[in-house]
Amino acid sequence: MLAINNLSFYFGSRPLYDNANLHIKPKNRIGLIGPNGAGKSTLLRLIVGEYKPDGGEISMSNDCTIGFLNQDLLSYESEESILKVAMQAFERQNFLQDEIDKLLIQIETDYSDAVMEKLGNLQEEFAMLDGYTMQSKAEEILEGLGFTTEQLGWQLKQFSGGWRMRVMLAKLLLAKPSLLLMDEPTNHLDLPSIEWVENYLTNYEGAVVVVSHDRFFLDNCINTIVEVNNAKLNLYSGNYSYYVEEKALRNDIQKGAFENQQAQIRQTEKFISRFKAKASKATQVQSRVKQLDKLDLVEEVKEDNAKVNFKFTFKNPSGRTVLELKDVTKAYGDNVILTDATLQLMRGDKVALIGANGKGKSTLLRILAGTEKIGGERIDGHNVSMSFFAQHQLESLHLEDTMLDEMIHHCPEKSEMELRGVLGCFLFSNDDVFKKIKVLSGGEKSRVALAKTLVSQANFLLLDEPTNHLDMMSVNILIQALQQYEGTFVTVSHDRHFVSNVATKIWYIEDHELKEFPGPYDEYMTWQKDRAKAAIANPAPKKETPKVQPKKEEPKKTVPTLSKNEINKLEQEIQQLEDKKKQLENELSKPEIYGNINKFSETNTAFEKVEKELETLYAKWETVA
Repeated sequence: MLAINNLSFYFGSRPLYDNANLHIKPKNRIGLIGPNGAGKSTLLRLIVGEYKPDGGEISMSNDCTIGFLNQDLLSYESEESILKVAMQAFERQNFLQDEIDKLLIQIETDYSDAVMEKLGNLQEEFAMLDGYTMQSKAEEILEGLGFTTEQLGWQLKQFSGGWRMRVMLAKLLLAKPSLLLMDEPTNHLDLPSIEWVENYLTNYEGAVVVVSHDRFFLDNCINTIVEVNNAKLNLYSGNYSYYVEEKALRNDIQKGAFENQQAQIRQTEKFISRFKAKASKATQVQSRVKQLDKLDLVEEVKEDNAKVNFKFTFKNPSGRTVLELKDVTKAYGDNVILTDATLQLMRGDKVALIGANGKGKSTLLRILAGTEKIGGERIDGHNVSMSFFAQHQLESLHLEDTMLDEMIHHCPEKSEMELRGVLGCFLFSNDDVFKKIKVLSGGEKSRVALAKTLVSQANFLLLDEPTNHLDMMSVNILIQALQQYEGTFVTVSHDRHFVSNVATKIWYIEDHELKEFPGPYDEYMTWQKDRAKAAIANPAPKKETPKVQPKKEEPKKTVPTLSKNEINKLEQEIQQLEDKKKQLENELSKPEIYGNINKFSETNTAFEKVEKELETLYAKWETVA
C-alpha cells in the first residue's frame, strides 16, 4: 500500500536517510525505533508530504488514506466539546446529518415528492454509514482513553495538552485511515489507557506505524520492527523482544565480517608498504591498491546498550525511617484524593507509584516532598536529604549555560572531570558538554536535569515521569543508575519496562486509599489478574435488607392485586433484565474486561445492580401472580 524506494534526505550536510527502502503492507503494525535525532519523526513527515525527499520516492496506492498523530496537536484548541471534536472524524456523516436536519425543517411546509425522495436517499446513506451509532462509538473510544462520561461535554480548551492529545487520538481512531501514523502516543497516556490502545491496535484493520520507546507497548501490539540506523531502514519481522534477539545475532555476524575485513585490509596494506618501492612488484602493488579502493567496507558495530558505572556519594546516610504519613487526607473541593492515608517509607525502599491519571499520583509526590498542604501528619526521618525531579524542572535550566556550566553551578564541590564523567554516562561526550542548554532537544534537556538530580548527593529521590522524552538507550542508562543507587526513591511512571527493572515495591491509590504491594511489578500484575479472576468467580456478597417479621397481633397486610396486562408487563420487565444479566455475564467472561480493572469494576457494578432489580421483581411477581 506504500513503498519507500531509495529515499535520501539531508539535515544540513548530515544524511538522515541515504538510499533507504521500506514497503508497508496492509495490516502491518510497525514499530519505528532508533535513538533521538535518528530521523524517526522526520520519516513520518516525509510520508505525509510535509517534507520533500532529496532523492528517491515515496509512492502509495490510490485507496490509501493516512492519519497522522503528531506532537503539534498538543497546541490545538477549540471551544467545542471533546465529544464534538472527536466526532469531526465522521466528515460525510456530519454533512449528511446537517442536510437531513435542513430537509426535516423544509418538509414542515413542503411535502413535494422531490423533497421526500431526497430525504429518503440521505437517510438511507446515513444509515449505511452507521451514522446513528457514531456518537456511541465516539463515547466508547473517549471513555476507553480515560475520559469520564461527565467530561465528554466539556470544552476541549479546558484540558491540558496531554488530554487534548487523547482527544485527537480518539478522532484519528474514529476516522479509521488505512495507514495510521503515530508519533510517541504513549507519552501522554496512563497505564489503563496504554493497555486500551494496545488492544485496539492489535485488532486494527489497517496498517500502523508507531514511533515509540515503550518496550512493553512494542511487544504487545507490534508485529514488525523497523530500526533507523546509519541512514538506513532495517526491517525485523517480529515484536521488540524478537528484534533484540535478532539484532544481537546480526551484530555477531557483522562483528565477524568486520574483523575479517580489517585483517584483510591490514594484510593488504602491509604488502603495499613492503613492496611499493620494488619495480618487479609494481603491477601487484597497483592491483592491491585498486582492490582496497573498490572494497565495500563493513561498518563497525556500535553497541546500543551502553554499560555505565555510577558512583553515588551521600553526605550522610538517612535514618532507618525516611518518611512517615499518618492519617493524611487531601482533597480539592469535592475531589477527594486521599482519605486517612498512612505509610512508612524505609531506607533502601525503591517504590513505583502507578495507576490512572487523575488518581493523585503527582499530588502524593508533592505531599512526600512537603510542598502540598494536607490534613494529618507528615514526619521526616533522621538525616534525610531529598531531591525532586519533575518535568517542569526542565524550565528551570539556564538556557544560556552550557551543560557543563549547569552541572558546575549545581554541584560546585565536584571536579570538572567528575561532572564530565556523569554527563558522559548520559551520552554527552567530548565537545557535547559545551553545547548551550537552549539548543538541546526535549530529551537531551531531560537527561541534563536527571544528571543534576542524581549527582545532588541526596539520599532520597522523588522522580515524576523521569522517562518522558527519553530514547531507549537513555532509559537503559537511567535504569542502571537507579539499580546502583543505594538510597531511597519513589518514582511515578507509566513505562512498564522501567518500573519492572527498578522498583521493589508498588504503590497504588484505590478508593482514595494508598495501598502497597510488597513486590516487583511483574508479581503485582500477576496478583491483579488473579484478583480480577477471583472477583468474577466469587462476586462480593450483596447486602440484603433485613426482613422484619410482623408481630403476631398485627393484622395481615393486604396483598396488592394486578390486572392480567400488568402481570404481563411485569413479566416482560423480568425477561429484559434477565437478557441484560446474561449480556453482562458474557462481558465479565472476556479476558480484556478482567484485564482492565476500571472496566471490570464498572461492568461488575452494573451486573450487581441488575441482580438486585431482578430480586425485587421476582418477589413482586411471586406475591401477585
